Amino acid sequence: MLMLTRILLVGFIIHLVVHPGLSCGPGRGVGKRRHPKKLTPLAYKQFIPNVGEKTLGASGRYEGKITKNSDRYKELTPNYNPDIIFKDEENTGADRLMTQRCKDKLNALAISVMNQWPGVKLRVTEGWDEDGHHSEESLHYEGRAVDITTSDRERSKYGMLARLAVEAGFDWVFFESKAHIHCSVKAENSVAAKSGGCFPGSATVTLEDGSIKSMKDLRPGDRVLASDGQGGLVYSDLLMFIDRQEGARKVFYVIETSQPGTSIRLTAAHLLFVSRQSNASRSFKSVFASEVRPGDWVYLADEKAGGFKEVEVERIRLEEDVGAYAPMTAQGTLVVNGVLASCYAVVEEHSWAHMAFAPLRLGLNLLSLFSPRNSTLLPGSPTYFQAEGIHWYSQILYQIGTWVLDKDYIHPLGMAEKSS
Repeated sequence: MLMLTRILLVGFIIHLVVHPGLSCGPGRGVGKRRHPKKLTPLAYKQFIPNVGEKTLGASGRYEGKITKNSDRYKELTPNYNPDIIFKDEENTGADRLMTQRCKDKLNALAISVMNQWPGVKLRVTEGWDEDGHHSEESLHYEGRAVDITTSDRERSKYGMLARLAVEAGFDWVFFESKAHIHCSVKAENSVAAKSGGCFPGSATVTLEDGSIKSMKDLRPGDRVLASDGQGGLVYSDLLMFIDRQEGARKVFYVIETSQPGTSIRLTAAHLLFVSRQSNASRSFKSVFASEVRPGDWVYLADEKAGGFKEVEVERIRLEEDVGAYAPMTAQGTLVVNGVLASCYAVVEEHSWAHMAFAPLRLGLNLLSLFSPRNSTLLPGSPTYFQAEGIHWYSQILYQIGTWVLDKDYIHPLGMAEKSS
């Protein structure tokens, strides 16, 4: 098994270095590296996302004040990053205390600030607070919020500072005052923070015999409706689950279309194929579910025509559901609730992800040649069993991806927050 792991890992690195030009899905894929995004400063009193701070789509509900005497005090960790200036007007060090998620985002922002304005550092004016200086149910009481400025206190920079905070992955950013920017994050144990890249157990797929099967009842070896590389319908073998958590409660993006009764549910970091109007042309691409917008077009299976038709996204909302399943087919695609989706998540290039999993697909095929078909290790076996959680190969890919890929290609939630 160790030798197979090494072979698969070497194969992945080779495939990652060789720039992939193919994609699985209708039309041409997106294999070209994007230009750096043009950053737009936030306007005064603007907040992103455009929902309330303590809603599921932002930093989530208030979970209670943390004091030095409470059991949850151990959730806080000090931030001694020398590239961040802490005002610490109470002279207690409290502003340095925060949750690990808040610390990670703050450290990322500190790097962005120095890159944006050489010689300028990030400055924190307020962090964790136990003295009641903030409004009732403020996330400052949980170490999940910070108020920030630049070290030079140049207010003309604050709009861009807010944008950099959004890019650094804070779950809610508010240009609250002309004197500071307010940022907050989801709770460490929040179901919203652990949305990962999956479908709920109630999602359905179509089998080769025409029957409908729920995601929770799927087994490796099932042949499910998917798309080939030319945009046609095909039935593809379900090889394994990249992630499988039967009882997990997660937040799903419910993407409703103009086709009556047609919607798809998937978590924030999962990839969906969309078509977008850009200037005078339409472009096909894979995007994170959290980046789908009303007015985008998704692909609905049309079995009579043997392909897909475009339908417009009309509404997007958030909803909790049970189960988290990320099945992987031989094609790397599948049709869920009638809508074409990628099997992959976290990295925002479907073609790259499909190429990266090629060594694993090859390994499974090789195992099937040398092992008895009734082996519990093999997909298609009646007794096949896959443990819950994220597959080990996915964890290796994610670690390598964080080393070699620009952070713009990796969803802010990341792999570490996929598992419950």
